[in-house]
Amino acid sequence: MLKNYFKIALRNIRKNPGYSFINIFGLALGMGVSILILLYVQYELSYDTYHENSDRIVRVSRQWFNSNGETSLHLGHVAPPFAPMLEEDFNGTIQEAVRFLQINPLIRYEDKSFVEDRFFFADAEVFDVFSWEMLKGDPETALTYPDGLVLTEHTAKKYFGNEDPIGKTLELEYQGTRLPFQVNGIVKNVPENSHFQFDFLASMEPVIQFYGGREQMMNNFGSNNFATYLLLPEDYDYENLQSQIPDFINRHLTSFGGPDTDPSEVTMLNLWPLTDIHLYSNLDSEIEANGNIEYVYLFTAIALFILLIACINFMNLSTARSSQRAVEVGLRKVVGADRGSLIRQFIGESMILAVIALALALFFVQLMLPFFNEYLAINAGLELTENWRQLAGLAGVVLFVGLIAGSYPAFFLSGFQPASVLKGTFSVGSSHRQFRSVLVVTQFTISIALIASMIVVYNQLEFMRTKDLGFDKENIAVLPTGENINSNYENIRQRLLGHPGIINVSVSSRVPSGRLLDSQDTQAEVNGDLQEINTRIADIHVSHNFMETFGIDLVAGRNFDINLASDSTESFILNESAVRAIGWSSPEEAIDKEFRYGGRSGRVIGVTNNFNFESLHQTIAPIVFLIPDNRIRNVAIKIRGDMRTETLDYLEEQWATLRPGYPFDYFFVEDNFDRQYANEERLGEIFGYFSLLAIIIAALGLFGLASFTAQQRVKEIGIRKVLGAKISQIVLLLSKKFTLLVITAFIIAVPVAWIGMDRWLSDFAYHIEMSIWTFVMAGVVALLVAWLTISYQSLKAALTNPVNSLRSE
Repeated sequence: MLKNYFKIALRNIRKNPGYSFINIFGLALGMGVSILILLYVQYELSYDTYHENSDRIVRVSRQWFNSNGETSLHLGHVAPPFAPMLEEDFNGTIQEAVRFLQINPLIRYEDKSFVEDRFFFADAEVFDVFSWEMLKGDPETALTYPDGLVLTEHTAKKYFGNEDPIGKTLELEYQGTRLPFQVNGIVKNVPENSHFQFDFLASMEPVIQFYGGREQMMNNFGSNNFATYLLLPEDYDYENLQSQIPDFINRHLTSFGGPDTDPSEVTMLNLWPLTDIHLYSNLDSEIEANGNIEYVYLFTAIALFILLIACINFMNLSTARSSQRAVEVGLRKVVGADRGSLIRQFIGESMILAVIALALALFFVQLMLPFFNEYLAINAGLELTENWRQLAGLAGVVLFVGLIAGSYPAFFLSGFQPASVLKGTFSVGSSHRQFRSVLVVTQFTISIALIASMIVVYNQLEFMRTKDLGFDKENIAVLPTGENINSNYENIRQRLLGHPGIINVSVSSRVPSGRLLDSQDTQAEVNGDLQEINTRIADIHVSHNFMETFGIDLVAGRNFDINLASDSTESFILNESAVRAIGWSSPEEAIDKEFRYGGRSGRVIGVTNNFNFESLHQTIAPIVFLIPDNRIRNVAIKIRGDMRTETLDYLEEQWATLRPGYPFDYFFVEDNFDRQYANEERLGEIFGYFSLLAIIIAALGLFGLASFTAQQRVKEIGIRKVLGAKISQIVLLLSKKFTLLVITAFIIAVPVAWIGMDRWLSDFAYHIEMSIWTFVMAGVVALLVAWLTISYQSLKAALTNPVNSLRSE
């Protein structure tokens, strides 16, 4: 039976090579794109599943609330006491609790030195929780020594080459402190589908000593820098533990409450299943940037839509050309074939075409996969001999295509009545023609929606690039500071200002384009009384000329004055958002009001305009600026735009003496803002590629339908030309129906795309307002593609000699 189906399928391919090419190529293109997207989806869903206990591990996050109950900050890190406290309070439920603390120290070995971004201190029990494979050393004891250190394979190779690293010593230098560490273990490189990567794991003991010992560390609830993970019992629902966390907070964090407020109404701990972190956790602090489950849903939908467009081509062309197989069906029924056997035959043929298309699609996938992986920064791959899920997925794609693409033609063709076919009175009913029209409308609805979405994403990206952020972000280079710079800042600043390419120099704890993660308790004078402010106000420690360097305007009061000693210890500058949060009616009212922040008391001397310190995803947060004590991390240098290269060369020379042994690392503020929108930019490009593919596949089907329509109306066209019809009239006649279908698709696509893009834009605190002209443009593009596709066949038919047209029948 299958052999017979195969023969018939091949015979039809040879008999109608043009239509067969459109069918197979369209299916192959749709299947190839869908397979690529589904490989991406599979990769995104695989994050952290390689851990043996992946279903038992949860991460702890910490959330803060304003007085109105809104979240003011939600960190993927917590304070150091929480891990041991949780383990003690829930002994039996929590089997292990481990912490990680990430820093970026300079690591030295002999003549090699590198600044390492993936250096983590970790509790010794880390290998009891996570399944990183130890290649050398004992996982039970590797981090129990105060100087214990574990490296990954590639890191060991980087420092020691082919030497045995075990027992060797590496020196760590960080913020003026130097520590020796002994390599006690080598682990296999961390899989890429991990929500965070590390190169070093060091004993937590030096961190404990840095905090002043275990007792001091257990009382520090303000240093929320520790990624904390809990190992729960098998088959335990973490929600049971989550429900007990409010009582835990109320027992231990009594200082966070008030007379009428429980501590759990001020701050809360939340539990995240390990395998949910990558796709569901996009908090204010993460070890690394995570993915987004909405993009997974979106790409899965696009994969199905493109596959559906390819299937619609098959269905349309098969039913359109039904009259050419009508005699075959009639004869088969006359010699005894029932409808069931005919349905199986036609679905079998579509399955064979789907398998042929799959072979071409797999060739396309293998060709595009390296570029696809590089573009999305993933490591997806086809592993058909090792991964049964992929084989099952491909079988599912073939079944989906074969059944969806072949079902309607099979039921349609098998329903022909042999008597009417053999008498020559058979004709395709209007319901079938209407169904084909519905399929064309569906194709172009999807295509127009994708094109419109692409335009909206592009416009939003352009808005983010060009929006006035309220300060001058151009040509400001940011470099890491160090002990030498901090202790001699003013002299170094004057030296740098002597270079003609340097306009200004300042230092700060954070710079625009970063996140506002630092805050302390706040009190302010409101209505004559000093009141507790229950809204989080983020702090930025700055030098006196920070506002000048970044071109930040003051709307009331004055700037810090280096000649006034009190400005360094008793003065504060707020932004307008902080003024509103405190309850003052205007920036002017805030000036000279008493203000207490953390351990510092003084008065407000100035108010800045509201500027976008963070990305446009975030609303403008309340901010307080104060002169630094010991929290400076960055040097911001305003550079002349026409002297960038020579100025950077000069700074590299200076930093070689100011931070000896450290590489010259810098970034520009405007570039850092742009990098925050990398996901959106990639999304826009992907929409562009997929829109192009969708419109190509839809145009292929339209080309085939237009060709068939023109052939069916050859005699009519010939008669019209004999009677004096112009070429333009004939082209319009053949194009009219398809034009109406595209317009119908436009009417349906607009509200669908509008709703989808409105939801996407809601993720931004500041975004464009969508215009109907965006969607009109998408409709015009689709209509132009349709006209170009149809015009070839229409002109070809219109230009045919009517004598030949009439002879053809």
